[in-house]
This record gives sequence, structure tokens and C-alpha cells, in this order.
Amino acid sequence: MSYRTLDPVLIIGTAERLEERIADRFPESGLRKVAAGLVHLSRDLAKAAKELERPIWWVRILIGLAIAVGASVFLFVGTFLSFDRISTGAFDFVQGIEASLNTLLLAGLGFLALVRAEERIKRKRVFRELHGLRSLIHVIDMHQLTKDPAALSAGFMPTEHSPVRVLNAADLARYLDYCSEMLSISGKLAALFAQSVNDEVVVDAVNDVESLGSNLSRKIWQKIMMIEQSGSGGQKG
Repeated sequence: MSYRTLDPVLIIGTAERLEERIADRFPESGLRKVAAGLVHLSRDLAKAAKELERPIWWVRILIGLAIAVGASVFLFVGTFLSFDRISTGAFDFVQGIEASLNTLLLAGLGFLALVRAEERIKRKRVFRELHGLRSLIHVIDMHQLTKDPAALSAGFMPTEHSPVRVLNAADLARYLDYCSEMLSISGKLAALFAQSVNDEVVVDAVNDVESLGSNLSRKIWQKIMMIEQSGSGGQKG
């Protein structure tokens, strides 16, 4: 086992155990369904990240064919400057050099675009997967949004339209802790793509997703601290 890279199997296993823990304590809650969704998503994302490690061979074959065709055009159509026409005059010679340099410049830019085609395709796939993960992070945040420690105070008076709340301090702390763990797992799933695709744009996108989860988790832990300060945090499980 390597301790220098993230193991998707262990991440999936952690998500599965978390779903089981939530099912034991909150079997009928919506959070359990979100946890189950996280398990399914973690499997899909782990598979997608693994696939991105492999080369896209059809793209590389097309690039090779395009380069071969371009080289053939240069060789057989006479794009390069023909030095047997230098005697036609200095003006024609300079024009020939300028045309050749322009052609070489355009060919070089086209070559670079072809070479980076695989990179752009992988980048687009990563963005598509991260979009689904980002949406799940917001769903997790919605489930903890109404879990307010202030509702545990003796003087709290709910209104007619107040949401259904977890009134037990220990259960509320566990509920919020589960949300925080789910956000942490989401960040590790995003990091799988930075591990699979060595691309600066991908790394920035992964960092954005991780930062989103971390910021939301920080707000959750502020709630947990309020419960623990009241002396009713309960035991982990």
C-alpha cells in the first residue's frame, strides 16, 4: 500500500462505512440518502479518474495522421522554399523566405493545437465530473442548514413554520459531524482528478471544489463547538 497517493478503494470504503453509520443513527433521514448518493458518486468518480490516467489513443492516432499528412503536403506540394529559384532575383528570394516562415509558423501553431487536444479533452471530462461533485456538496450543506444549536436552548420558541429539528444535543452533534465528514470525502474525491491529470487548470478547479467543502465544513464545526461548549456533545459513532 502506497502512502504517497490517494487510494480510491479506501475512499470508497470510507464513504460506505459513513453511510452505514448514518443508517444506524438516522435510518429514516434524508442525510442517509445523501450518504448513499455519495457512495455511488464516489465509485463513478474513482472509475472516471482511473480512466483519465490512460492515454486517449484515438486522439493520438489522429494527431499522428494529421502530422504525417501535413509533412507530406510540405514535401510534395513545394511549400518549402525551392533554392533553385534564387537566381530569379533578390525580391523573389525575400518573398520566398517570408512565405516559408509564415507557413512554418502556422504549421507550428497547428501542431501545438493538435498536441494539446488530448489535454483539452481530459480537462473537459474533469470539469463535467467536478460539476456533479460540486452539486452534491451544496446538497450536503442544505441538509445541515436548519440544524441550529440555538434550538437546543431552553428559551427557544419555534414558530408555526419552523423546520423539524433534531432536539437532542448528542444526535445534533453527530448529524453535523456526519455532514462534515461527507464534505471531507468529497474533497478527497476531487483530489483524485488532480492526481490523475497533471494539468494546472485541473488542479485549480480541484482546489476550488476542496475550498468550497472546507469553507462549508468550517461553518459546521462552529455549530459543533457551540454544542460542545454547552457540555452535551455526546459520543462519536
